[in-house]
Amino acid sequence: MATNAKGPAAWVGRAFPVLVVGAVLLCLWYAAALLLNQGLVDQAMVRSGQQWSIGQRLEAAATHQRPILPTPVQVGAELWKSVVMTKPTSPRGLLLHTGVTGASTLVGFVLGTLLGLVIAVGIVRFRVLEASLLPWVIASQTIPILAIAPMVVVVLGAIGLTGLVPKAIISMYLCFFPVTVGMVKGLRSADALSMDLMRTYAARPSQVFWRLRLPAALPYLFASMKVAIAAALVGAIVGELPTGAAMGLGARLLAGSYYGQTVQMWAALVMAAALSLFLVFLVGRAEWLVRRLTGGFV
Repeated sequence: MATNAKGPAAWVGRAFPVLVVGAVLLCLWYAAALLLNQGLVDQAMVRSGQQWSIGQRLEAAATHQRPILPTPVQVGAELWKSVVMTKPTSPRGLLLHTGVTGASTLVGFVLGTLLGLVIAVGIVRFRVLEASLLPWVIASQTIPILAIAPMVVVVLGAIGLTGLVPKAIISMYLCFFPVTVGMVKGLRSADALSMDLMRTYAARPSQVFWRLRLPAALPYLFASMKVAIAAALVGAIVGELPTGAAMGLGARLLAGSYYGQTVQMWAALVMAAALSLFLVFLVGRAEWLVRRLTGGFV
């Protein structure tokens, strides 16, 4: 009897490779942490005036208060303390910082997606924009975001725009580009025979766009949005660094670097990665919903 492709066996088949890679990464992480922290262990052993066994050295390297590279157990313990054992509204917890960064990310993502769509439609609709605007769109991504972020913060701060707005603008700057490029490719991917048929029936440009170009571009749009929302999160975190913000994952990373709290820094990094995965998952669910409502993409 044929097995159900959507049953538990299929989920195990999909999850097993991911788990294997995750286990390998954890082993490499542990090995790197024990190796990099040996210098700190040597200093502690000299201060103690005693010779430690290999087991004691490994234990000290894995439990050092301020390690060069914390172990996964240390990062997991910090996440448990700052996420589960701390109130969500407490500045000491990661949930509040994650919410602040997530809000900037979503606002920047929405603005960047809208900007990318407008530019892409303009480039496809008006050929002159492809020659005049597209090179500037590409050139905008050659400037390092770390150079742009402080200027954006200073300029917007001079006109009284602080807090979420500068971070959202920086996120928008990073995420509009993949949407623009993806939608230009998608809007031009419509079937040539269908395009000729629409012209034969004297279809208006708006009819060609809504009935042919846009359905053909939807797969490209959602693929680009998955890249864009991850880039928007990077922009939000980078935007928190020059503002001296007290809240957000970027501020958490900055505070950890100032005070040498590497465990706190790595916990914030893992939380940022989890937030990115969650946001990409939301875009994926939105794609699934649109597929269901439209009966599948063209």
